[in-house]
Amino acid sequence: MMNASTTVSDVIHAHFDGLTRAERQLAESLLLNYPVSGLGSITTVAENAGVSTPTVARMVQKLGYKGYPEFQAHLHQELEATISNPIAKHDRWAANAPNRHILNRFAEAVMANLRASLGELRTATFDEAARLIGDRHRSVYFVGGRITGALAEYFFTHMQVIRPRTTLMSSNASSWPQHVLNMQDGDVLVIFDIRRYEADLTTLAEVARANGVQIIVFTDQWMSPVTQHTKHSFKLHIEAPSAWDSSVVTLFVVEALIEAVQSSSWDETRERMNTLEGLFEQARLFRKPG
Repeated sequence: MMNASTTVSDVIHAHFDGLTRAERQLAESLLLNYPVSGLGSITTVAENAGVSTPTVARMVQKLGYKGYPEFQAHLHQELEATISNPIAKHDRWAANAPNRHILNRFAEAVMANLRASLGELRTATFDEAARLIGDRHRSVYFVGGRITGALAEYFFTHMQVIRPRTTLMSSNASSWPQHVLNMQDGDVLVIFDIRRYEADLTTLAEVARANGVQIIVFTDQWMSPVTQHTKHSFKLHIEAPSAWDSSVVTLFVVEALIEAVQSSSWDETRERMNTLEGLFEQARLFRKPG
C-alpha cells in the first residue's frame, strides 16, 4: 500500500521480485538516474531501457498506478518536494547566520530560480538535446562568451570523455571561421549566452544554422537573440542578490544532460573511460598510491 511518504523508487523496489525480465530491465533503467530517467515521454523511457512501450504501460499498472501519466505525476511531485523542502527548512541552510545574511538570501534566490526553471522546462526539449548531443554520427561544438565560456568548457570536458568528435571553441570570435568551415550538415553547436548578450554569438548561430547545423542554446529568461536560430533553447532563471548572474541552474541542467547522454550509451562510454584510464596510466600522468 502506498502512503504520502512512499516514493516511486520505494514502490519499484517493493514490486521488483514480481516483475518480468523485461520489466526488471525497465525498473533498473528507471532507478539508474532516478527520478530524471522517468520524466521523458513513455516512448523515450522505453527506448532508453531497451524495452517496448507496452512493457512500460504494463509495469506502471503493476506498480499500482492507473497509467503512465499518474506514474509520471508522482515523479514530478517528488522532484518538486525535493526542491521545495529546503525552502520550508530555511533555518537549516545557514543556521548560524541571520535570516538576511547573504548565504541565506543567495540560497533563497537560487532555489527560486531552480523551481521556476524546472517549471518551465519542457522534457521534450531536454530529451531532444540529449539525443542530438549523444548522437556519435554528429560532431558537437561548444562555445560561450566571456563568462559563460567556463560553462562551455565544463560541458565539453565531460563530453570528450563520453563520446568522440567534440570541439571546444574559444570565446575569441576571430578563431571561429575555421571551426565553421569544419561543421557539417547535422552537426551540433551548443551555445551559452546570457545577458549581456554577445552579438558575435548570434552571428555565429545564424551562419551555422544556414549550413544545416543544429543549435542548442543555454540562455536566461529574457532570451538571447541566438534563440531566433534554434528550436532547442534552455531558458533558465539566473537572477541573484549579486552584481553577477547565477550559473547554478544552468550547471544543474548541464549536469543532468551529461548523465542522460552518458546513460544512453553506457557501454561505449565505459569502454572509452577504461581506455582513457589506461592511457593515463601508460603516460604516468596519474600514479596510483604505492
